[in-house]
Amino acid sequence: MTTELYTLRPEDTLQDAHLLMTEKHIRHIPIVDGLGHLVGLVSQRDVLAVTMSELLGFDESEKRRFENNVRLNEVMREELYTVDEHADVRKAAIYLQEHHFGCLPVVSNGTLNGIITDADFVNVAVNLLEQTEAIEPTAKLEDDFGEEFSDGD
Repeated sequence: MTTELYTLRPEDTLQDAHLLMTEKHIRHIPIVDGLGHLVGLVSQRDVLAVTMSELLGFDESEKRRFENNVRLNEVMREELYTVDEHADVRKAAIYLQEHHFGCLPVVSNGTLNGIITDADFVNVAVNLLEQTEAIEPTAKLEDDFGEEFSDGD
């Protein structure tokens, strides 16, 4: 779970979302109210869908003007699937996979505490592979072509 969150408010603009995604290299932005309660979500896919459908034929200045006039409450998804902070991680991963979601916001009493993304599970996989390699080191042999092989023991 990622707890370093980048959020925006419903009154922020599509341009704000685009800039935040670009600057922070993120694909999902939780939208929160003044109390930190989750009220929506905007994904990179949402931003692209709006801008691609509306901006065909716009020049760069028209595009910026359009993005600056669209409020996130007009494009955010409000029907959200969330998990409790004590949710089973395995079940959350299966849920993401089965429903083809890119993220699951983590909430407690309506307040956003974190977000689980597919990148979190890639990190888990890498950590598990590193731990496995540390526990079960394999002897490496190199053939004449420089390829690595395990001796199988």
